[in-house]
Amino acid sequence: MGFLNSEAAVRLFFFLSILGIMILWECVWPRRKDSHQKHSHQKKMDRLGRWPSNFGIVALNAMMLLIVPVTAVEASLFSVFNQFGLLIWLKIPLWPSIIISLLVLDLAIYWQHRIFHLMPHFWRVHRVHHADTAIDVSTGLRFHPIEILLSILIKAVIIIVLGAPILAVIAFEIILNGCAMFNHSNASLPSSVDKVLRYFVVTPDMHRVHHSTHENEHHRNFGFSLSIWDRLFSSYCDQPRDEHLEMGIGLDQFRDSKELRLDRLLTQPFRE
Repeated sequence: MGFLNSEAAVRLFFFLSILGIMILWECVWPRRKDSHQKHSHQKKMDRLGRWPSNFGIVALNAMMLLIVPVTAVEASLFSVFNQFGLLIWLKIPLWPSIIISLLVLDLAIYWQHRIFHLMPHFWRVHRVHHADTAIDVSTGLRFHPIEILLSILIKAVIIIVLGAPILAVIAFEIILNGCAMFNHSNASLPSSVDKVLRYFVVTPDMHRVHHSTHENEHHRNFGFSLSIWDRLFSSYCDQPRDEHLEMGIGLDQFRDSKELRLDRLLTQPFRE
């Protein structure tokens, strides 16, 4: 119990630190401003309208995680204590095991994300994330509790089958969470830096395409951390059709201001 409490404290420290950095970055060097948004109604749906519900769903998910019977770290502890999993059976040394685990887990998240777009019932849950009418650091945390539960289950199964080391799992959870906040942020990067950086990781400009109102664009760029998977599996889109400063964000069927409310986010998967 003491270890799990320490692990949670470390993750919370990184979460709050990265969140604070990204909010500051967005405020000082924003990529998009309200005056550049394509839809006039988007101008009104600023942080004051969006953030209470976006962070409200984060708080609900955090409370839910306190009662979930299994977490990614607990899945890793199960593998270690029971000597179960491919990496353990093959006697792979610790550091190669960590690298392999990070790569496999990131690849799994890529395919989980892609499948959630392909399968209608999963898409109804995942579209809560896509229905945000603007994109910033809070969007990277806006996921329906059902999606969070499914993601935990998928990760737990992969971690147990793989026999992923505890250090790898903790590192992956921190990296995934941090990258989600970074690549959803409204942070400005010099184009030369973005061009180089996106060869390795998913940048805000690269992921913003994924939140385009155009269907053929929001079904591209599924990666959260490493950008290689989109290139490798032919889902990469370099730039949006309408340019970054002009492109529409979100889903057209959820434009009404009442869709910003927390209760509407929670019931959205069950409504047409």
